[in-house]
Amino acid sequence: MTLLVVSCMTANTARAQQGAAVGAGSTYSNPLSIAFGDPFVLKDGDMYFMYGTGGGAKDGFSVYSSPDLKSWKDEGQVYFGNNKNGWGTGAYWAPEVYKRNGKYYMFYSAQWRHNPTKEEENFKIGVAVADKPTGPFVDMQDKPIFDPGYPIIDANVWFENGKTYLYYSRCCYKHPVKSEVSEWARKKGWYKEIEESWVYGVEMKNDFSGVIGEPVLLLRPPVKMDIAEWESRSVTSREVNRRWTEGSFIFKKEDTYYMMYSANNFDGQNYAVGYATSKSPLGPFVKAANNPVLQKNGRVTGTGHNSITMSPDGKDMLCVYHGRTKATGHERLVFIDKMEVRKDGKLVVYGPTMKD
Repeated sequence: MTLLVVSCMTANTARAQQGAAVGAGSTYSNPLSIAFGDPFVLKDGDMYFMYGTGGGAKDGFSVYSSPDLKSWKDEGQVYFGNNKNGWGTGAYWAPEVYKRNGKYYMFYSAQWRHNPTKEEENFKIGVAVADKPTGPFVDMQDKPIFDPGYPIIDANVWFENGKTYLYYSRCCYKHPVKSEVSEWARKKGWYKEIEESWVYGVEMKNDFSGVIGEPVLLLRPPVKMDIAEWESRSVTSREVNRRWTEGSFIFKKEDTYYMMYSANNFDGQNYAVGYATSKSPLGPFVKAANNPVLQKNGRVTGTGHNSITMSPDGKDMLCVYHGRTKATGHERLVFIDKMEVRKDGKLVVYGPTMKD
């Protein structure tokens, strides 16, 4: 969860061949039989609660609970878009839940019904509250948290020193950007332009009713063709005329902020995860040289939009993400693999793994 401040972490440095171990006496095998995209895990006391996109929910979100990350109970739908303050009209994506002062707050993306210019993508971010992690969640206000003037998705929240920070992704929609990659694709006659999504951060009011100041650009795809080519594979494989930087997740180890993010088409095989580091929650962030840290391996594809939790015994840092296999087809399922930040500062994910 994003509240996690990592001061000391250990992890098995050998790549697992069949799933992974999670704490003493508890094991799991990938993929989990939970059809979530964008999975987020909240650890509340001795229980884990997993939220995500889809999973059978209709115009809202469901949750699964587990005492050990192995056995999961379907708790049903816990957020409904038609609640008394609901402002969305479909496309309910990427929920994240945080416990604050005895209440549970769900941040999520949805298509805003207020759409006077009839945009195809009119996504905004809202927040709903509940007394329990299993809901029911009710929107705090009948509108999104704020409107930056462009569609946004994938909320992630960080609390520190009495301040609250909101991270989000500006959508690719109507956001063409000039770069060596876009010029290359244009010359090949593939695409006239390449649209991009960028990750921003902004301070948020502590009551979540709005933001403070202007959003700060934190991450974007590379301008140069020979830099971080893995972030351009949706274009270079001629899959689509878009480059994504989305699904951010921030945590802190000692005095360094780590921001994990996903690139490429969430609906394709090249979806992958990288990270960047900073000394401040609002950057500047520098992308890591060892990116990507999670990508397809032949057996598992479309790996991305992760969150982080800790094992039941508190020893292992775990990367929770969605992926696909040949057996499961196009459906996204949840995977969990060990990860760590090494002594040299490098972040490593030991996955994707899959049970033989």
